[in-house]
Amino acid sequence: MHLFPQSFQLSHIASILFSLLAGAAVVFLRLRASNQPTSMRKIIIPPIAMSSGFLMFAVPVTRVPWLWALAAFAAGALLFAYPLIRTSKLERSGDDIVLKRSKAFIIILLALFVIRLLLHDVLEAYISIPQTAGLFFILAFGMILVWRIVMLRKYNELQRERERD
Repeated sequence: MHLFPQSFQLSHIASILFSLLAGAAVVFLRLRASNQPTSMRKIIIPPIAMSSGFLMFAVPVTRVPWLWALAAFAAGALLFAYPLIRTSKLERSGDDIVLKRSKAFIIILLALFVIRLLLHDVLEAYISIPQTAGLFFILAFGMILVWRIVMLRKYNELQRERERD
């Protein structure tokens, strides 16, 4: 006898597989972007593009209380963004500004991914899968937004430095 209906098990497995594919894509893209010239556009496009994901909350089944959403955003912005900020280093390389890859960056991305998967399973015991997805989207948005704002500040600082030289 199964504790959960078969449809739940399939959706749970599909969710994990999708998360693994998305995580692998992020790692791959981060590896490709490292040590290559960056621009303001490359820094600000990800959070802007990601913001379209908030349209999911137009569907009532994904909605969560405002306090939960605020807590998820704060967790992403205050806890999960910090290791990404610490391992992302922008530097001048001639006339270019490049993102230098830290050896710890990929490990931190993978650790954040594992933490996310573990927390996902805990939350799913208390709230629906669509609500869990919504909360983790908000968490990820908070993480990426803060990380990219810090990168943008550093980029602008390096730009001003370059213009003075």
